[in-house]
Amino acid sequence: MAHLTSRSGYSRLVRRLNKFPQGAPPSELLFKILGILMSEREASLVALLPIKPFTAERAARAWKMKTSEAQKVLDELSSRALLLDIRGRTRQIYALPPPMAGFFEFSMMRLRGDVDQKALAELYYQYVTVEEDFIKALFVQGETQLGRVFVHEPVLSNDNALHVLDYERAGEVVRTASHRGVGLCYCRHKMEHVGKACRAPLDICMTFNNSAASLIRHGYARSVDVAEGLDLLQKAYDENLIQFGENVQRRVSFICNCCGCCCEVMIAARRFGILNPVHTTNFLPRIDLDSCTGCGECASVCPVEAMTLVSANDAHQPRKKRAKLEAAVCLGCGVCARICKTKSIRLESRPERVITPLNSTHRAVLMAVERGKLQNLIFDNQALLSHRAMAAVLGVILKLPPLKQAMAAKQMKSRYLLTLIERLKL
Repeated sequence: MAHLTSRSGYSRLVRRLNKFPQGAPPSELLFKILGILMSEREASLVALLPIKPFTAERAARAWKMKTSEAQKVLDELSSRALLLDIRGRTRQIYALPPPMAGFFEFSMMRLRGDVDQKALAELYYQYVTVEEDFIKALFVQGETQLGRVFVHEPVLSNDNALHVLDYERAGEVVRTASHRGVGLCYCRHKMEHVGKACRAPLDICMTFNNSAASLIRHGYARSVDVAEGLDLLQKAYDENLIQFGENVQRRVSFICNCCGCCCEVMIAARRFGILNPVHTTNFLPRIDLDSCTGCGECASVCPVEAMTLVSANDAHQPRKKRAKLEAAVCLGCGVCARICKTKSIRLESRPERVITPLNSTHRAVLMAVERGKLQNLIFDNQALLSHRAMAAVLGVILKLPPLKQAMAAKQMKSRYLLTLIERLKL
């Protein structure tokens, strides 16, 4: 590893990235990716930034420079979508997004000439799609995952619709977002550069709220209104694409419209399906074996190969097939039900509801507890925590189930946290 650690700026940045629950395992490929995206000086500066959102003044103290100088650096990094700049009512704050879903995708969300996107795409393909360390770290550690699948709304029956909450509908995310942005699909754009892209639409992946506002401001996404956002969602339905979005109930930051061949999430779901790399919907398809003709349309459209064809065991028609569901790997998206010409597939509620974290803080804490990184969230040694931030994090911890509270306390080895948990039991 000497050839890696000699690049101290990038090495420090990699260590910084891996403090967060969504990290990036060190590799020669990762160092090459970072070398295209930023200079070593910039990497050294970014490595000093807090895990949680921060102001220009906070960055200036960490970098030991004037606030005006720090502001210029932050704005430059934001202009290249390496940071997100969030404009509040009284001040501007910044955040370093994780590699995924974050600055890896942002770098391919528009055509640009300031970086070699073909070289970048080839590196992403090797690091993310071919090698398994990154994809395993992102999708199969812990129970709480980065993203979830949204149900294919056009196939919901009146009965199904009664069981779908607003936050489970992609259409509701589009309607209620403060900002809506649309950019190039990172996965298909990447695959286009390596000669493996399908024909699914490119300009169709969506960002929302603060993330969208920053990306729109710097030209990485174009702003759309509710009507166009819903039109694009309908286009995705028509193309049998799967809606994969942030695993939170409130203020969802992205929804990707995924194909089974290019999308890294769908590839991960096929490779590691039994490990539940993606949170499913609350539905499973039910097949009417009497009316199923075995045409195979459902199997061809399933992005994770949960639908297959097997013998119908019909003595009078020995070649007859029928559909079979592998429920353990099914995402519950419902695309199979939409494409079935004989209406032999309908959605039914799963035996147990899938739990979705309330917001990004809730999800980050759950992921950190499960991955042994909770201390990085609470005692971020890159920044002094405000009482408000501490209260938000501890407030989520104290609402966890007892087993996860115990896991959190063990990681923190904190008498303070143990005392809070014990008081909660009184």
